[in-house]
Amino acid sequence: MRIGMGYDVHKLGRERKLIIGGIEIPYNKGLLGHSDADVLIHAIMDSLLGAAALGDIGKHFPDTNPEYKGASSIHLLEIVGSLIYDKGFSIGNIDATIIAEQPKMAPFIGKMVKNISKALNISKDRINIKATTEEGLGFTGRGEGIAAQSICVIE
Repeated sequence: MRIGMGYDVHKLGRERKLIIGGIEIPYNKGLLGHSDADVLIHAIMDSLLGAAALGDIGKHFPDTNPEYKGASSIHLLEIVGSLIYDKGFSIGNIDATIIAEQPKMAPFIGKMVKNISKALNISKDRINIKATTEEGLGFTGRGEGIAAQSICVIE
């Protein structure tokens, strides 16, 4: 059994879609980044890669590579899943937290779980996603960005 931890953060900006967990969430800002900047999926990928001692998403999908410009993070998660399975591991569970003052994530969490389950070919009961605010504190509390954390077990 191995445990991995992942963390990601992206700044909010205008004229970008807000994509979290592979879901386009209606909001007046989106996350800035080379790919679709999906902080939740990025944190999950890093936790999986870390557990398998395969580096991080920057190693596999560098922001200097134009191939990943605007890339779907759900598609990248499928690739990470293949790397995990090719190394002989199975995914025990994933527990992740989205940290955002706005918008509210609760209405979208079920769809996020479904997307992640499909991308990794694991049952939904192995995935838990939560969301929290920081009570107005820090960059997330001021609405400047969104962060996510993930922990996983692979066997």
